[in-house]
Formats: sequence, C-alpha cells, structure tokens
Amino acid sequence: MTKVLVIDDEGPILHALRINLTAREYEVSTAADGASGLAAMARDRPDVLILDLGLPDMDGTEVIRGVRGWTTTPIIVLSAWGQESQKVAALDAGADDYVTKPFGMDELLARLRAAVRRAAPAAAEPVVSTEHFTVDLSAKRVTRASDGGDIRLTPTEWQLLEVLVRNPDRLVTQRQLLQEVWGPGYLTEGSYLRVYVANLRRKLEPSPSRPRYLRTEAGMGYRFCPSGTPDT
Repeated sequence: MTKVLVIDDEGPILHALRINLTAREYEVSTAADGASGLAAMARDRPDVLILDLGLPDMDGTEVIRGVRGWTTTPIIVLSAWGQESQKVAALDAGADDYVTKPFGMDELLARLRAAVRRAAPAAAEPVVSTEHFTVDLSAKRVTRASDGGDIRLTPTEWQLLEVLVRNPDRLVTQRQLLQEVWGPGYLTEGSYLRVYVANLRRKLEPSPSRPRYLRTEAGMGYRFCPSGTPDT
C-alpha cells in the first residue's frame, strides 16, 4: 500500500484528502504545520508528500529543503492562485510537481499516480542515445552527446520528454500527453503542449525550426524519433 503524507493547515482539505485517498487504498497520514510534518516524514517514511506552501509556522520551501536533506521522496506542492513565484521557489528547492488551489480531486490523483510511477524502482531502465543527446530514464538525466554536459529540463519538460522517449517511433496523441503530464482537467489545453514541445526543441534539437527528434503529427500528437529523421 502506497503511503502518503499530507501537510496542510486547512482542516477541510486534510479531511477531504484523507477520505478520498483512503478510499483509493492509499495509507494516509496528516500534519497541520511544518514542524509536525517534518517529524511525520521521519516517523512514517511516506512514499509521496503532498505539501501546502502556506503553513502557519514556516514557509513550505523550508519543509522541502528539510525533506530533501535526507530523502528523494516525491513532493507535490499545493499553492494558491497568484503564487507563481512561490511555485518556482518550491520547484527550485526540490519539489517534483504542483497543483493550484482550488484543485480538482481527479487532477491531484493523476499527479499522485504519476509521482508514484516515477519514484518506483525499475530494473534496467533504458538509456536512449541520439546523435545529439542521451536520455537516461533511470537517472532522469539528459546530456549532450558533444561533451557529456547536462541539459537542464524543468520537471514538466522532463515528464513530457519521458512519455515520448518511452514510446519511440510511435505516435503519442495530444490527449495522452495532456492526461499523463498535466492530468484529466487539461485534455483540451493543446497550447500547453505547443509551448513545452517548443521549449524541448530549443534545448534538444540542432535546428528547432526543423525538428529531427520531436516530430509533430499534425492534428494528432507527437512522435519521438531516436534516429533523428528530419521533419519535412
């Protein structure tokens, strides 16, 4: 049974998450402030942490830094509307994903499932090499072929690339990508994909305007081509 710790000072949210997660066979523990949350992390050793950024005793990023000092447990942060800078700070501190309040339970559950999948140990995860870059799925790392240097990706960029790389030379539909990366509440947000695919192309493609690896299938989705066939 997957163990989830929820740190949030809003009683109704703690209650709703406990009921919904328990109903889906997660083992749930809760804390209402940062200090007791850090203690619960050490005591309960959860598989995933769901963390509110606005806590009464400390900033959520302090909790993230405290957790990251000794564990790689996936962290999903909850943030209010207008907290863009806090989201960025949380991701920089080591959070893996975020959900904006008010959030839909389906979206949070999708992100929780994705976090569990990403954290699950896997044997012999593939390393996919192209002429210009290498993707190490186990280490969650992308490096340049020219000098072995790291290519820095945001958590969302990595999630998107990971889905494509795990389906080499196969069409991955827009709907599937939106579902797996952003959750079921974003199935009509094709603009999200265009922006993030463009970002990935700028970082990975030798000529972003004429992509060789991240191919567009007009009106359908995207295809990762490890051989690097130019998109005509």
